[in-house]
Amino acid sequence: MDTFHIIDGQQRLTTLQFVLRGLVVAFNEAHVSGLVATFEDCMRNGSADTMNRPEVEAYKLWPTFRDQANFKLAFDCTTFNDLRVAFPGSFTQQGHLRAYGQHPPALEAIWFFAAHFQEWITEEGDPSQRAEALALAVLEDLRLVMIFLEEADDAQTIFETLNGRGAALNATDLVRNFIFMRAARENTESADLYETKWTPFEQAPWTNIETRGRIKRPRLEWLLYTMLQAEGRAEVDLARLYNQYKAYAAPSGKPPLTAAQQLDTLTKYAAHYQALTSGEGPLPIAQFGRRIIPYEASTLHPLALLISTSDRTDAEKTAMFNLLVSFLVRRAVCGLTNKAYASIFMSVMRQLNREEISETAVRKHLSGSKSDTTRWPDDAESLRALTSYALYSGNLDAPKARQLLTELEAAWRRGKKTEELVLPNLSNLDIEHIMPRSWYAHWPLTDGTHATKDEREHAANAKLSGLDLTGRQEDILRRDVALSTLGNLTLLNLSVNREAQNKAFPDKKRLLIAHSNLSLNTALIALDQWDVDGILARGAELASLALDLYPGPQ
Repeated sequence: MDTFHIIDGQQRLTTLQFVLRGLVVAFNEAHVSGLVATFEDCMRNGSADTMNRPEVEAYKLWPTFRDQANFKLAFDCTTFNDLRVAFPGSFTQQGHLRAYGQHPPALEAIWFFAAHFQEWITEEGDPSQRAEALALAVLEDLRLVMIFLEEADDAQTIFETLNGRGAALNATDLVRNFIFMRAARENTESADLYETKWTPFEQAPWTNIETRGRIKRPRLEWLLYTMLQAEGRAEVDLARLYNQYKAYAAPSGKPPLTAAQQLDTLTKYAAHYQALTSGEGPLPIAQFGRRIIPYEASTLHPLALLISTSDRTDAEKTAMFNLLVSFLVRRAVCGLTNKAYASIFMSVMRQLNREEISETAVRKHLSGSKSDTTRWPDDAESLRALTSYALYSGNLDAPKARQLLTELEAAWRRGKKTEELVLPNLSNLDIEHIMPRSWYAHWPLTDGTHATKDEREHAANAKLSGLDLTGRQEDILRRDVALSTLGNLTLLNLSVNREAQNKAFPDKKRLLIAHSNLSLNTALIALDQWDVDGILARGAELASLALDLYPGPQ
């Protein structure tokens, strides 16, 4: 039996086979079966005596690996009832195809065509004449153009040329085709490779759409994009992803990677990428992924994969990931831009040799610049930002501020430095200003009197105008600055936070005693009052903890 691999046109030929099978079902249901044998000749080959593998060669078309079982099951059906018996889970008790839920594509396609054909045949007039007209339309009026390739023709090039003239395929479709054409040239057992190493990429989570900025792509495409950057330590053009994958897998002047090598590499990176993006699993990169979620730092992913797939120990990888987290956190706390992150992390990758990946090397390359767009803040600058800058609302948005407080809570619980910080899940808690931003009614100044919002605005305007401030105005502005600093921030249950709102400290303290067991809050319970001095003292304590938690460039 002559065998041909279809390079382009799989969907067209498969659809045509479903049309023919749908005609058989419709003609049998309408009791006009005179042309059924002709249709069968278009779908099945001759005597099994001439076939090496009759279970496969009996069919004119044999689909790729994942569709074969359902294709054969549906294709052996000649009536609607046969389909119901073959796929009982897809039908209602009344025998209708279920409107909801997923069905095997072969069943849905054949049922669709057969139902419409039967309806048209029996709609009006003589069913036999209408059936004959329908048969002639399919068998005689439909034209196909076939191009047969010679042994020396480059099937991949022709495939790309044909597809380049129509709707563009996903890069992942092109990569899959490239890999398995390579397997065919190598005479590798494609079915085994497909089932064991490619099939996982054709289901969730790899088929899920993942968004970066305004760009939406299947997760598998982002994996390929990140893997190529990690492997080549160079920028990759997402719009030319397939071409760049080809250059990686079949480099000029070097032996190409085998299909098995390509799939093994993809599988290796997939495990680390999934841990990074999901934040789940035992790999150090999973914990790293959880810690950087608020920073939306996908430009850091290639460097993270480079570290994670290296032969370093888990402790060494964790130490390097701590440095990367510190770089992000310190810059955010200090209010420095993240616009140059792609070039910063790519520069670090270029300077790292895989054999030399180490905590020392990562620190060295991150510490090389002193400009505002690329530098790693030292302890002095970070301490100043942590104790005196407005963090929330200020340099940190809510996700970043919550993550910072969560990590400080974890470190405080341990009471010591640790390289393997286990983060509690506090994502359901609200960020609370202990002294509220609307403090005027319930929080008197140091002299015992209450200020108003208008007084605060007058004091701020006077300062901007360069006027001499009164002691009262200085007291108001000192409090106003301290409100959003680290020392005045904590985490609370949402309902408790709403109840606390702008209440006086004794009322908040009672709520903390009743509803909070966080280390961030236990020290507050022992206090009788909360003022700017208390904010500064707590801020200094938390800042010291943060400097240990987020090591600097020194």
